Amino acid sequence: MTDNSNTFQLVLSTCAGKKQARAIASALVEARLAACVNIITKAESVYLWEQKVVRDKELLLIIKTRSSQFEQVKQVIEDIHSYELPEIITVPLSAGSAAYLNWLDENIN
Repeated sequence: MTDNSNTFQLVLSTCAGKKQARAIASALVEARLAACVNIITKAESVYLWEQKVVRDKELLLIIKTRSSQFEQVKQVIEDIHSYELPEIITVPLSAGSAAYLNWLDENIN
């Protein structure tokens, strides 16, 4: 773990389709708000919406960013996303390989 590991976080968001997932990922990486975005296909989400249990096939975005960039990342997702209420949650990075954390640091504004 390096001293700056707690300045990074994962932002998780789900999308209905690959086109939207790729648009969000590209916008974040091109703006250097994220160093990397993984697009995980074939996720199945089960959730309550309007008092009904819903099952949807979705894609999961795992966004690697700096904690200080969260509001900007959130705004990009909201601007592009088609959902009325997109999932946008964070998980702090408490540890990681020094080399990878340095790479994150170099590739995020």
